[in-house]
Amino acid sequence: MNVKIPFTNLGLQYLSIQPEIDAAIARVLRSGQFILGQEVNQFEREFATYCGVAHAIGVGSGTSAIQLALLACGLEPGDEVITVSNTAVASVAAVELAGAQPVLVDIDPLRYTLDPARLAAALSPRSRAILVVHLFGCPADMEPILSFADRHHLFVIEDCAQAHGARYNGRMVGSLGHLAAYSFYPTKNLGAYGDGGAVLTGDPLLAARLRRLRQYGWNEQRISLDKGLNSRLDEMQAAILRVKLTHLDQWNDRRRELAAIYNSSLSGAGLVLPIEPSGTRHVYHQFVVRCHQRDELAAFLAENGIETRVHYPLPIHSQPAYRSLDIDPGALCLTESAANEILSLPIRPDLSEEDISAVCRAIRFFQGQRIGPG
Repeated sequence: MNVKIPFTNLGLQYLSIQPEIDAAIARVLRSGQFILGQEVNQFEREFATYCGVAHAIGVGSGTSAIQLALLACGLEPGDEVITVSNTAVASVAAVELAGAQPVLVDIDPLRYTLDPARLAAALSPRSRAILVVHLFGCPADMEPILSFADRHHLFVIEDCAQAHGARYNGRMVGSLGHLAAYSFYPTKNLGAYGDGGAVLTGDPLLAARLRRLRQYGWNEQRISLDKGLNSRLDEMQAAILRVKLTHLDQWNDRRRELAAIYNSSLSGAGLVLPIEPSGTRHVYHQFVVRCHQRDELAAFLAENGIETRVHYPLPIHSQPAYRSLDIDPGALCLTESAANEILSLPIRPDLSEEDISAVCRAIRFFQGQRIGPG
């Protein structure tokens, strides 16, 4: 094969909207306002409206968005947060940064997200919150999670770092729990040109506290009412995100079109393909397949000019910094099994149908199946 398909190419996205981005950057430079100005205010309003919630609070990163959301809930040292090990390490790191203890449960093997059936066994008198990760662009099964949380008086925080624009039963993710945390890392479906994040909530009291917590706990007189952080979305990133937000639905639609080609072309190719559960709208931040010969397939694709990734090759509880977490042997067997087999294929809005077809032909060749013409 004579192809070159990189996994990411952020420069192409910039070129596609260069005049809008350049104008937004110039607008900020001319304003002379670089921290918590009108661009942040406008983006917060626009993003809150897009997600169907009352309040969005721009912060410095997705990690600090989770940390601040937990702090806003009033968590105290020793409080427990139920979440998963099959996620970016930032999810669990943020729990510990908030002074809480992560309690890890296993996943639904089809969605790769928190399995609601595992919540009861994880519950303890110290449980205060559930951190639900909408992984790869697929919404977690929120209805039973919210019902469980309501019965046991737990906060529900949605980690939406990989699910900008995804829907569950007609509602945007990020509008379902008490709070939601978003990352705007450059590779996200809605990405800045640096770090950035946001916390969303429908609760005005939580929103007011979050606005204090992101800036030293200050009130309007710069008196610290809470012990807060320095975690602010800056004006430049907000201006860039305002431009990109107007393109997000179009980009997500394109991701879905490319995912449909993958699903059709790889049907019967011996892989486990991603699902779109009933009542959800998957936005395919990643297109993740499972293969028993994952490492060999990834190497073969790399040899043929096709870059892939593994999200994530080592569950958090197996990483050196987190081996002190109290995990019973076999308790996270589905998480561990997935980590050995999952592979993320290229899926970017700027890819062509021919690019996706080339990836599929290479996979089918690897799997020993006959390649059709074209």
